[in-house]
Amino acid sequence: MALAIRLARGGAKKRPFYRIVVADSRSPRDGRFIEKLGTYNPLLPKDSGERVKLDAERAKHWLDHGARPSDRVSRFLDDAGLMKRAPKNNPNKGKPSKKTLERIEAKKQAEQSAKEAAEVAKKAKAEAAEEAKAAEAAAPAEEAPAEETPAEEVKAQEAPAEEASTEQAPVEETPAEDEKKKEE
Repeated sequence: MALAIRLARGGAKKRPFYRIVVADSRSPRDGRFIEKLGTYNPLLPKDSGERVKLDAERAKHWLDHGARPSDRVSRFLDDAGLMKRAPKNNPNKGKPSKKTLERIEAKKQAEQSAKEAAEVAKKAKAEAAEEAKAAEAAAPAEEAPAEETPAEEVKAQEAPAEEASTEQAPVEETPAEDEKKKEE
């Protein structure tokens, strides 16, 4: 008979509570067990002494009789000093996936092109400002008006222009009106 030291779940929905048990490896998770070795309450803080309770003497007895602990229970036994657990090493777990690397690269390229476009626009703006300054320096200064015309002369000049604008050109008849006249 293959023995396992594992967790059996208890507690309410979304409120887990586990018993650390020795059971036949073929029996169901929450089913029949041989002996209860302790408890594990994951809802308590990690530094709490009540989080994991374990009968170290009985656990040592069952380990000597060939019981194999589950991964979580082997962590508890390692913390209790009953067995040495080799740390797992998965160097690829922390690496981003191929698709994520492609997204990151595309984002970098977009940022780089945006920076280049901003620099080009800044240079073009600076060149335009320099050309405008050069054009101002090369252009002769505007001459001040020699004399202003008196207000009476201005009124006399505006009057004929107003009369011309009030006269209207004769209104042409539309083709629809022409047809009506022909029918009459």
